[in-house]
Amino acid sequence: MKTVVIGGGPSGMMAAITAASKGDTVVLLEKEKSLGKKLLITGKGRCNITSSLDMSEFISNIPGNGKFLYSCFEEFTNQDIIEFLKKHGLEVKNERGNRIFPVTDKAQSVLDCFIEELKEKNVNVRTNCEVVEIKVQNEEVVGVYLGSGEVVNGSKIILATRWKKLSQNWIRWFWL
Repeated sequence: MKTVVIGGGPSGMMAAITAASKGDTVVLLEKEKSLGKKLLITGKGRCNITSSLDMSEFISNIPGNGKFLYSCFEEFTNQDIIEFLKKHGLEVKNERGNRIFPVTDKAQSVLDCFIEELKEKNVNVRTNCEVVEIKVQNEEVVGVYLGSGEVVNGSKIILATRWKKLSQNWIRWFWL
């Protein structure tokens, strides 16, 4: 099965890694010239990765009703991201306020771990590719259209980005 992931931030990279781990052929599309642009500025360039709090306390500190996140955190916890980074040789440290940072104090170190895993999983990463529409045939998603006019085929689409405006066609397919 071919999966198309739209968005090359941490969520998109992890979605691509997960899909590839489950046996899918994956293409990751990012409209910027490189992956993880916003990740590189988090924590003033140091990358505040996660919190060291246990899951129940972590969720209780989320503004609003964080309880809806329980099912997500059953699948992938703050400890899982730490283990993912350690697998790639990146140690972390716990700082004031239960904040976890890479010992390098460089967000680039975290991004490098994602990029290394994408390569290990044979994810096809394409930058400078803006997705403008989902391609649908016979009521089924079959790919995406790029701003260049190119079609990237795929039977599964993962949207891991913020869209400034969503067409009715996009909204319709989110709910199917």
